[in-house]
Amino acid sequence: MSQFSLSWAGVMVCAVGVAVGASAQVQTEVPPVVPGARPVAVEHIKVHAASIEGNLEGESADRDVIVFLPPGYAQHKHRRYPVVYALHGFSIGAEQWTHEIHVPQTIEGAFAQGAKPMIVVLPDSKTVYGGSMYSRSQTTGDFEEFIAHDLVAYIDAHYRTLPDRRSRGLVGHSMGGYGALRIGMKYPGVFGALYVMSPCCLSVRRPDPNAPQEQAFLKAVAGMKSPADAAGFPFFWKAQLASAAAWSPDPKHPPLYLDLPVKDGALQEDILAKWDANAPLAFIDQYIDNLRRYRAIAMDVGDEDMLRFDTIKVHQILDNYGVANSFNIYHGTHTSAVADRFQNHVLPFFSENLCFTKVCR
Repeated sequence: MSQFSLSWAGVMVCAVGVAVGASAQVQTEVPPVVPGARPVAVEHIKVHAASIEGNLEGESADRDVIVFLPPGYAQHKHRRYPVVYALHGFSIGAEQWTHEIHVPQTIEGAFAQGAKPMIVVLPDSKTVYGGSMYSRSQTTGDFEEFIAHDLVAYIDAHYRTLPDRRSRGLVGHSMGGYGALRIGMKYPGVFGALYVMSPCCLSVRRPDPNAPQEQAFLKAVAGMKSPADAAGFPFFWKAQLASAAAWSPDPKHPPLYLDLPVKDGALQEDILAKWDANAPLAFIDQYIDNLRRYRAIAMDVGDEDMLRFDTIKVHQILDNYGVANSFNIYHGTHTSAVADRFQNHVLPFFSENLCFTKVCR
């Protein structure tokens, strides 16, 4: 399930428009099959990430990655292609996200409707708690560098890509939307166009130490002997642990190597400050010049998704600085239209805004 709730222990503004069960998969609307669509080739590979080696949480540095190669890739031996890197949301991995966005059908449909052929890459950034937050952390590993360096370098070395920032796109949904925005702000030398879908975690809320749910969560955490003990935890408890592992790591605090915003019944302002420092609405102003470097930036969110309020704020900030961006509020919940958006908006956006030739202008 690639979503967060409005209040998982009241900490993060990571809301969805409707409440759903904390299952591993949600249902999304499937766009009609496009007549005449040609099949794409699908490859399941492993990519070793030096940036994730030695993390305290024990996350594997060998990451699953799914690569979709456009029709004709095998036949046109000398043709090179731009690459779109697509980031999944929280609690799912790349394989589960293929079902949410209904690939390869939606990729094939986009090509059949006129999108130029490109390589699409889905890396897996799921962790023991459900997600890396695409952040830098000694506890989880450096998932920023995994996406922007290790993964890009591997794909460029093993596939016929156009190895130029202007030929690379970055997109993500929910936690992946957060990741696309976060990584996009920090790595304008790697990517040339950004598409941010229903981003979570744009701002932070203060938890209530006296809330029964928070107290139950902290009691459960106190009994943990290793990160694996969270396997049976509710969705929102895992989300708190994932965020703490990403944003408030603590190498001197085994066995979880993280600090939470509530301790001994009191708010920990220093920990909340670390979480604030990882909220894009708090740090986006520092990266405006980087965002100006992109040929195009697009964002979208459903009109029934509570995440729209913070997403609107990001759009307004970019507008205030004169950073060109397109923004759309469509009819739907957090997940209902994600497959349609991927086929009929995301891939056409990159078709228009990436460079498809060896000489880019």
